[in-house]
Amino acid sequence: MRLWLSKSSDVPLREQLASQIILGITSADLKPGQRLPSTRELARRFRIHANTVIATYRELEERGWIELRQGSGAYVREKTTHNNRSEDGKLALDQLTMTFLQQARGHGFAIQDIKASVQYWLNLQPPDHILVIDPDAALCEILMAEIAEATGWCVKGTDVEACRDAEKIAGAQPVALYSRADAVRAALPANKHCHLLHLNSVMAAMQGREKPPPEALIAVVSGWADFLRWSHAMLIAVGIEEAALNLRLTNEPGWQRGLRASAFVIADTLTAKQLPNDLDTRVFRLIADSSLAELRELIPRH
Repeated sequence: MRLWLSKSSDVPLREQLASQIILGITSADLKPGQRLPSTRELARRFRIHANTVIATYRELEERGWIELRQGSGAYVREKTTHNNRSEDGKLALDQLTMTFLQQARGHGFAIQDIKASVQYWLNLQPPDHILVIDPDAALCEILMAEIAEATGWCVKGTDVEACRDAEKIAGAQPVALYSRADAVRAALPANKHCHLLHLNSVMAAMQGREKPPPEALIAVVSGWADFLRWSHAMLIAVGIEEAALNLRLTNEPGWQRGLRASAFVIADTLTAKQLPNDLDTRVFRLIADSSLAELRELIPRH
């Protein structure tokens, strides 16, 4: 993964570096277990103090994104997947299955009949909606809009704590960002699978787009504050002048005023729908195309 740092920006170098590594992990540009550049390498490459890199790596480790191995370096943290449950969990499931089979056989049902009945009920219970689980309400709304647009399916949203309620997740296919995996899986029942979403790669989003001229004004608008923060850090890092950026949060009064003076507007999917059609709007979708394609495969075909 390529990294950029701009010393002339008011965005701290630690935030620029941390934002890019987090985006790299959530977009799968950086793979679980992948070794990150060493402290010395990054300090030499960008001519910054090694303590800046060390502090960034320690912060990312505390937040659960990477792990620091003594004498070996920094690595992208391995995430626990749905299929890698503990042996205790597998044993409990096996015991439940055995109990059910013994009871069914005790009532005189043949193995073939039991198998057919189980398969029938499994096939009869497909999810009837997608449930986006995220603690950030503004981000949740954006993810819901992107999934609804890509799949045409009914999409609802909730926070992590609410998904502990069995009624809340009944009939739902839970989905969450890769970065929320641990918290969401801890809240969901053990038998409820959560499909994880990767964020769109910044490199993929910028591919094929020409760098705007220095005098061009670029507006970035969203209802999610982190969309503005990350966009700011990334655009500065790739060489866009600070003075060329105009950041607007949609919950602030008059956020649409003066947008026509911009060469173009960068917006999330939800905000783009609120903009006039004659504006040159560049929609940045948060969810990776590969994750949206996987979601479409989850939807039962009638």
